[in-house]
Amino acid sequence: MLPYINKPFEWLSEVVGASPDELKLIFSFLLSYPLAGLLKRVPDARPQYKNLFIISGGLFYLVGLYSLWAGVRTLFISSAVTYALAYYLPTSAYMPWIAFVFLMGHMAVNQLSRQFADDPSSVDITGAQMVLVMKLSAFAWNVFDGTLPEDQLSDFQKSRRILKLPNLLDYAGYVLFFPSLMAGPAFDYNEYRGWIDCSMFDVPATVDPAKKPPTRKKRKIPRSGTPAMMKLASGVVWIWLFLNLSKYYSHQVLLDDRYMNYGFLRRVLIMHMVGFTARCKYYGVWFMAEGSCILAGLGYNGVDPVTGKVYWNRLQNINPWGVETAQNSRAYLENWNMNTNKWLRYYIYLRVTPRNRKPGFRASLATFVTSAFWHGFYPGYYLSFILASFVQQAAKHYRRNIRPFFLDPVTQKPLPNKKYYDIASWLATQTTFSFVVTPFVILRLDQSLQAWSRVYFYAIATTGASMAFFASPAKAHLRRMLDQRTRAAGVKMVRSASTDSLTGKGQEPVLGLSSDPGRDIDEAIRELREEVEKARGEVKGAAGDGKGREEGNGKVEGRKEL
Repeated sequence: MLPYINKPFEWLSEVVGASPDELKLIFSFLLSYPLAGLLKRVPDARPQYKNLFIISGGLFYLVGLYSLWAGVRTLFISSAVTYALAYYLPTSAYMPWIAFVFLMGHMAVNQLSRQFADDPSSVDITGAQMVLVMKLSAFAWNVFDGTLPEDQLSDFQKSRRILKLPNLLDYAGYVLFFPSLMAGPAFDYNEYRGWIDCSMFDVPATVDPAKKPPTRKKRKIPRSGTPAMMKLASGVVWIWLFLNLSKYYSHQVLLDDRYMNYGFLRRVLIMHMVGFTARCKYYGVWFMAEGSCILAGLGYNGVDPVTGKVYWNRLQNINPWGVETAQNSRAYLENWNMNTNKWLRYYIYLRVTPRNRKPGFRASLATFVTSAFWHGFYPGYYLSFILASFVQQAAKHYRRNIRPFFLDPVTQKPLPNKKYYDIASWLATQTTFSFVVTPFVILRLDQSLQAWSRVYFYAIATTGASMAFFASPAKAHLRRMLDQRTRAAGVKMVRSASTDSLTGKGQEPVLGLSSDPGRDIDEAIRELREEVEKARGEVKGAAGDGKGREEGNGKVEGRKEL
């Protein structure tokens, strides 16, 4: 750590109430902007200089700002082992899984150390390691995909596969990319490579030259100052909200004896504000980190060939409006930690599934376990994850069986009274998730259960009642009513595209949370039965072969006797 660097943060900590490490984290995000501006000005023809600049910036954050010498060692071990596996075992189907298990196990050691230290406000290497696990496990899969024939790869795999192992300088730059080092967003190596050699900014020939994004001097990276500053401004506002609201709505409020002096509705509102305050911190951090990536140019995501509008959402990690206005659980979760969602989908859920087969229970279970372990081992995480899975199932029942009553049976367009359903579903989603995420904020088991008990476990009760209702004959009655309604309109009842799934995407877990735990349990039982039947068939076949051999041997011996 640089001498006396802690002094200004300790002084500011007394003024604003945040810990010195939290303030240093915010400072590092702010510092990333001028550094990203300098990085962008390194000549395009000198990618090695860019790598050296990135490595220097990453090491300055880890050592000069946080004094995380042990953290440097941790990142080095994870990176070196992954690179060695990719170098020596690129064609092995087991290589990506070995890398994944090692990375998760290595991270688990540090997460348990942090949990036992019991100082959530301090900054250690686990945040950077969580980001690196996503990057390196994806890297291992991308290397393996580079050894496969194209007809075995999806379009996503083709765009991410690594045909030639990068040199150590490029790899180190990818690992230590300072704008996203401490809190993300994560990205794949080919995206980094396309940025550093500027191939990312090649404009298709179909785009009118007049519509090409503006650049400065001879740089290929388009101007990105305005979108980056907008992200920075938004992030600062969210951090300002967090610092001010946390004085009144920290999770300790839910455990204070005075909390019980309020009525039930007021307690629910306070619980919602505690969750919102916690989210403000994440909104601010992720907006600021994304903005510095945009300023460096890595957020570039193409140009509209008609309007010439440049898109900078390649590394978007959060959509606060989508979260706070979500009318169902899937929309709520899909707009939260979006890059982790992508990682879980492309590198866990779809990788567990055998080729040419649909994902099933095993894929859902593997995704759930990975998501839970990736976050850590605090009991609060698991309370939130498990309850959220059942909330998703209950919400799906409402969308399939209640929502169609508010749509025109012929056109499937909203009826005038749909606004009442929208208001009710928004209120239900927000209040339910205010309850669900409370343990995620509190972390401890005893305190999480205490906070839940003080609002009478309302979300558990409503979710359980909803699932019981849709498991009863009432569901069949609703389906008959819908069927009569559509027949009266002269059309056949079909599931609309908005109710999850003409493409099957609605069945995929979001953040590892199953949308239908009941279906997964049924599928697990079915798969278990299939395995048992298969094993029985193999045993019978082996017994039949043995009996046949014995009979054959008897005939041979009889012929010998004759």
